[in-house]
Amino acid sequence: MTSISNNQAPRSRRRIDGWRWTGRIFLVLMLMYTALPMIWMLLTSIKSGFAAMQFPPQWWPSEPTLASYQKLLDPQNSVGQDFLRFFWNSLFVSVCTTVLAVFVAVPAAYAFSRFTFPGRQFLFFAVLLRNMFPAVIFLVPLFILMRVLGLVNTHGSLILTYLTFGLPLAIWLLKGFYDNIPIQLEQAARIDGATRFQAFLLIVMPLSVPGIIATAIYSFIGAWNEYIYAATFITKNEQLTLPVGIQRFFSENTTDFPGLMAASFMMSVPVVVLFLLLQRYFVRALTEGAVKH
Repeated sequence: MTSISNNQAPRSRRRIDGWRWTGRIFLVLMLMYTALPMIWMLLTSIKSGFAAMQFPPQWWPSEPTLASYQKLLDPQNSVGQDFLRFFWNSLFVSVCTTVLAVFVAVPAAYAFSRFTFPGRQFLFFAVLLRNMFPAVIFLVPLFILMRVLGLVNTHGSLILTYLTFGLPLAIWLLKGFYDNIPIQLEQAARIDGATRFQAFLLIVMPLSVPGIIATAIYSFIGAWNEYIYAATFITKNEQLTLPVGIQRFFSENTTDFPGLMAASFMMSVPVVVLFLLLQRYFVRALTEGAVKH
């Protein structure tokens, strides 16, 4: 019996090692799948217009140049002026959407988590119902609504629209996080004389910082990358956001591929930096909000 168990142990160990190596290979392939487009975009952005059109293409340019980035960041030329304006427009819309989403989602999620009232479950699932449909379905109704409200060609139309799409998941994410914060902590604060609002502000809010940060990341990325509604609601050049504004690199006769890649790379930098700095909070919020203790 001892010899049989000793033979089974190496087989089990080899099986576990095989799965580990399979997982590692899969992770490497996924990393290549996600990283190679970014690397190609960066390398194309430092090529000249002629080098970018060469076939077969060169991975590393023979004469790298930062001319595309200099043109984008130079406020003295029209391209630089437009790009910087589009960048600040996107930043303004994304930050406003993020702040409002957190401001609304935090009390809404807390109410769904802590209070019992008629229609609570129905309202909670009704909030999530919007995510069952593709965003393009609401394009025409929301455009009509924004036109009636006089918000077409304003950033307010984009902020309200992005809130419509971002709030359901933000509320769901924060509710799961609040469900895992022991209610006994608030009860102890109430016994010590704190009001419900003070208990929420001084006890619950500090503990829910990872969930709030995850909600902010989600809201920011959604608003920063959105294209369809920005292209529909905004037609004035001075109000355009980056996803729509970089279309100016396409023309009827030619396309400035290095400039397009430089603009796309710079557009992706804020999102990548934000996620890298706050990813631990994002992962913690997802895991703690998904597991019931």
